[in-house]
Amino acid sequence: MENYLAELNDAQRAPVLQKDGPMIVIAGAGSGKTRVLTYRIAYLMSKGVDPFNILSLTFTNKAAREMKSRISKIVGSSEAKNLWMGTFHSIFAKILRFEADKLGYPSNFTIYDTQDSQRLISAIIKELGLDKDVYKYKQVYSKISSYKNSLITVKAYFQNGELQEADAMAKRPRLGEIYQHYVDRCFKAGAMDFDDLLLKTNELITRFPEVLAKYQNRFRYILVDEYQDTNHSQYLIVRALSDKFQNICVVGDDAQSIYAFRGANINNILNFQRDYDNVEMYRLEQNYRSTKNIVEAANSIIDKNKTKLEKVVWTANDEGPKIIVNRLLTDGEEGRYVASSIFENRMEHQMKNGDFAILYRTNAQSRAMEDALRKRDIPYRIFGGLSFYQRKEIKDVLSYLRLLVNPKDEEALKRVINYPARGIGATTMDKLVLAANHYKRSIFEVIDNISKIDLKINSGTRNKLTNFANMIKSFQVMAQKEDAFSVAEAIAKKTGLIQELKKDGTPEGIARIENIEELLNGIKDFVEEQKELADAEGSLAEFLEDVALATDMDKATEDEDRVALMTIHLAKGLEYPYVYIVGLEEDLFPSGMSMNTRSELEEERRLFYVALTRAEKKAYLTYTQSRYRWGKLIDAEPSRFIEEIDDQYKEYMIPQDDYKYKPLIDSDVFGEVDKSRLRQTKPKKGTPPLAHKPSEEQLRKLRKLRPESSANSAKASSEALKLETGQMVEHMRFGKGTIIGIEGVGQDKKAEIDFENGGLKKLLLRFAKLKLLS
Repeated sequence: MENYLAELNDAQRAPVLQKDGPMIVIAGAGSGKTRVLTYRIAYLMSKGVDPFNILSLTFTNKAAREMKSRISKIVGSSEAKNLWMGTFHSIFAKILRFEADKLGYPSNFTIYDTQDSQRLISAIIKELGLDKDVYKYKQVYSKISSYKNSLITVKAYFQNGELQEADAMAKRPRLGEIYQHYVDRCFKAGAMDFDDLLLKTNELITRFPEVLAKYQNRFRYILVDEYQDTNHSQYLIVRALSDKFQNICVVGDDAQSIYAFRGANINNILNFQRDYDNVEMYRLEQNYRSTKNIVEAANSIIDKNKTKLEKVVWTANDEGPKIIVNRLLTDGEEGRYVASSIFENRMEHQMKNGDFAILYRTNAQSRAMEDALRKRDIPYRIFGGLSFYQRKEIKDVLSYLRLLVNPKDEEALKRVINYPARGIGATTMDKLVLAANHYKRSIFEVIDNISKIDLKINSGTRNKLTNFANMIKSFQVMAQKEDAFSVAEAIAKKTGLIQELKKDGTPEGIARIENIEELLNGIKDFVEEQKELADAEGSLAEFLEDVALATDMDKATEDEDRVALMTIHLAKGLEYPYVYIVGLEEDLFPSGMSMNTRSELEEERRLFYVALTRAEKKAYLTYTQSRYRWGKLIDAEPSRFIEEIDDQYKEYMIPQDDYKYKPLIDSDVFGEVDKSRLRQTKPKKGTPPLAHKPSEEQLRKLRKLRPESSANSAKASSEALKLETGQMVEHMRFGKGTIIGIEGVGQDKKAEIDFENGGLKKLLLRFAKLKLLS
């Protein structure tokens, strides 16, 4: 049983062997913190602690599954299944299911995802007759979310004059009213959003001391991963649950606190020792992931932050290559450089595509990378794009399922009541919404009692509504007897969803049917998995909760050999042999919106630290001289973070001292020779280098030499070629192609070219940089 302890180094073993009391483990990047958490849980169980009394909180389901899998190998799967282990949201959703009645919610409440919440807020803004350009639904949602995570309820909002004044100054004086309507509508629909899972748990343990006592006694040992990413709401729950026994172990790294934008509070980890008595602090400082160069470079960066816990991360790994820094002209050229480098590294070192990651500060930067990778036929995967569960056809099926479990779910009902089309239009829906608000009932209850309510709806529409309600109720009866897969399969077929999609014979339509088939496969897998769990039934409610609480990273398939593209925020916790960090320019990284205060800038620096420490063997940093932003080509300046890396750990592909300021006025006006320009001017081919001071005549000639504009050089290169139909040419961006036609004369001369990868293009020859191949 205890031979697993031999796998730990001394620093890792110490926190594992401390059984009782509060403790904090400061774990540097790549120092084996997951192993420490896992083995600590296994050790507690080996010392007689009942797994039912252990609560382990993570930030992704993927991390929880990995830990549970490792624990199963040590203590056996039957015991590991009894652990309360999962994300904050999944654990608290489970508690709320048990205790929902105390807060006036049904135990089968719906969990609204971001899209559901934003759609509801958009509807409320429309109903209140507000200007949607002032009250932008995404901004309103974000504001309400931040209020909830700071425990500012509707009541607290209206008691806080400063908040109301701030919203009034932002020309949104009715934001509180929207907040009130949103909360009321969610409650009426028996729904909670993600933020409610934390807010309502806080309400539960605050208003009902007996419930808090119950879970304090249940969770005698609490472990929290990534503690630096907890927000105020999460912090209060953990503090309350751990208060009685104080057997709390938090693991994290202040240097990797990068989620302030969504409410994470770095002070939670910085002030942990103030919150508990006799806290033991442990430091994991040996990095097992990266080379010496990468570890030392990362240390030199994070050392610039003033707010931090002291630690010195080190590694016994090889020194490894220096960090490559490369300057490119444009983002297109940056993409081509990264794609070429990946291709060469893969071939030279026999690497897989999955060994490479491209990290960027904003999602918009992925386009240039994608274009370049496609041209090179390098398969890639974007993390954090539109997830499987957000696709329209999948949300349609899930909305039917949600409606069975919770008929009060108005967002689900609105989505499916007329899809596939059954003659229930927008006018009818408006009347139903008004009636539901008037009678303070859900829309489904109004439909179910349509014969008893005086609504100005014709008999044909009444029949359609009654048929819809009966269909839903028949599925509900089925759901009580059958598992989630059988019900979902019946819905896909009997509602007409599949038939509707079959009408669309396009490749997109076929892909949508395949997606529904994949959803059914996923439900089948879920039902089979649930059979192994003692307290699970494989019900629809369980499946819907599993889907609602999944994160982007949980949905990522790991078996595909593809280059990974993602924002740095999504890369946290991952590692790759080769990492490319692109777009290292001022106002992009660090972000121009995150440089107003020292704390914001320090968070950006922590983000760069996280990006660099994802690399195991080699890291590349790239920046451009100009980049398209908001449709305009702007000059870019190298990020301060490049300069902050000590020189001994980095290597510039373009020597830094070759930079010269390009004068905006001619040097002749000063009556002096610009010697720097003389040094830069290359002598013509066949001309011997100047061995003495040039004469005035030579100087006049040299002054006339100017770099050609891109248009002139393009003209020289393309128009000088004797281009004819049928010739093979190569273009820097579109690759190889065949000329299929030439038209026009002079400045307007064009060539129509069929490119192998780029398709048919018509290029103006005075701009096109073409190379003749045949």
